[in-house]
Amino acid sequence: MSALQDFHNRLAKSAKHQAKWAKRVGTEAYRIYDRDIPQYPVAVDVYGTRAHVAEYDTGWQQSDEEHAAWVAEVRATVAEVLGMEPKTIAFKLRRRQKGDFQYSRTGFHSKDFAVHEQGRKFWVNLDEYLDTGLFLDHRPTRKRVGEEAAGKRFLNLFAYTGSFSVYAATGGASSSVTVDLSNTYLDWAKRNFELNGVDLQRHQLVRADVFRYLETAIDEGQLFDLIVMDPPSFSNSAKMQDILDVQRDHVALVHSCLKLLMPGGVLYFSNNLRGFTLDASLAPLCRDISAQSVPEDFRNRKIHQCFRFQV
Repeated sequence: MSALQDFHNRLAKSAKHQAKWAKRVGTEAYRIYDRDIPQYPVAVDVYGTRAHVAEYDTGWQQSDEEHAAWVAEVRATVAEVLGMEPKTIAFKLRRRQKGDFQYSRTGFHSKDFAVHEQGRKFWVNLDEYLDTGLFLDHRPTRKRVGEEAAGKRFLNLFAYTGSFSVYAATGGASSSVTVDLSNTYLDWAKRNFELNGVDLQRHQLVRADVFRYLETAIDEGQLFDLIVMDPPSFSNSAKMQDILDVQRDHVALVHSCLKLLMPGGVLYFSNNLRGFTLDASLAPLCRDISAQSVPEDFRNRKIHQCFRFQV
């Protein structure tokens, strides 16, 4: 059997199985393939009536023509298996992110469209940015936040498009603060709130460097019942006062968050740095919930690490 046929068969089997599973858990956005076959090092995610394919940089030496032919082959196979038009399959080469790269446009344009997830709706865009607007691997933690948020004051740091905040708000949070450095993503978060009928009077969007925000919030004596912090692995964005290195900086960031928690309050801290090691001083203060926080549709069980701190 050729590698292409193997890829086709694996994709078809997984797509059928995962579609049934996704219906049970109530999501239109889910993963069906993740580098299962060495010759096809891609991740394939379904978003409603479209699909997103991310190629991982393997260092392969291919001419531009060879690569273009391979991409066309992958796109055609995904389209055939899922019964979609090839033009609806977004294809991206995923490289290690640095600085503002995660905020940069790809040069391709398409309309945002909404997908449903566990009773909520989110705007996604599969073409214009490296990321789509919704990190699928955090679906279980979003569900946790939605279930724990009732009556709580919620803080979302490095918030991206605010999906955790939407879960908190629709789960009955009394108020929320959503912090990110990007105006693009804060506007996206606002549109996600509006899409879910959230009253923005009680849910604040703050454009700020998280380090500076935490300093100010501690000085002002602000307190929260529930915090989510999901920083990028590394950022040297020109908008930031400091360079962020999550391995180096996570102890200071976590301790700052703990100072903002009410007694009994909870912090969820996650990151997707490969090889991340939680500092030994923090281990007694938290529970590693990574085994539960990575969803069933992700074959890569090390896609992120997630820790639950309770004061």
